[in-house]
Amino acid sequence: MAHAYHSHDDLPGTLPLFPLSGVMLLPRGALPLNVFEPRYLEMVDHALAGNRLIGMIQPSESEETVLRPKLMGVGCAGRIVSFQETDDNRYLITLAGVCRFRLTGETDSGAAWRAGACDFAPFAGDLAESAHDDFPRDRLLSALKAYLSSRDMKADWNSVMTAPSEALVNALSMMCPFDPAEKQALLEAPSLAERVSTLVALLEMSGGDGGPVTFN
Repeated sequence: MAHAYHSHDDLPGTLPLFPLSGVMLLPRGALPLNVFEPRYLEMVDHALAGNRLIGMIQPSESEETVLRPKLMGVGCAGRIVSFQETDDNRYLITLAGVCRFRLTGETDSGAAWRAGACDFAPFAGDLAESAHDDFPRDRLLSALKAYLSSRDMKADWNSVMTAPSEALVNALSMMCPFDPAEKQALLEAPSLAERVSTLVALLEMSGGDGGPVTFN
């Protein structure tokens, strides 16, 4: 819902943080989340009672070995645009990507979930849709086809062919099973053109097994 924010000054200086390895949100992307841990259920309640913003960020250390892992330096704010509570006490939410931020430090949330001081100024351009007149769609589709074929994955090619350029790049960047460092490289790409170049390189280099990729 980037149109609700006309300037990075409209965004808050602190955000509740949702650290998830291998999960990345981009401006104008849509990220569905299944929330079940008590601390994050409480965090969602907090966000819904306020500006509905949550900062998605990857840990830079494994939560399996470190109780409170260090976090990556860049994340993305997302606004809760859909919410459903299940019979088994889970929240099914969707975040709409608003703007990336640089994490400048952590703040005391007063709760079990983490909060951070966020500087949106370096990514103020995220609030305007990227220009993509010279988008290399054919090159990207060629790399995608080879990637999917090598991993026995499928895609809805009708939606791939007709998706707007930025939406397609966002969806592929967020949904393809790249490793956390690769996801972070896509997140931190300074421009759409550089994200496309990174994405094509990853598609051409990646291998292994994965599940189906679809676009709605």
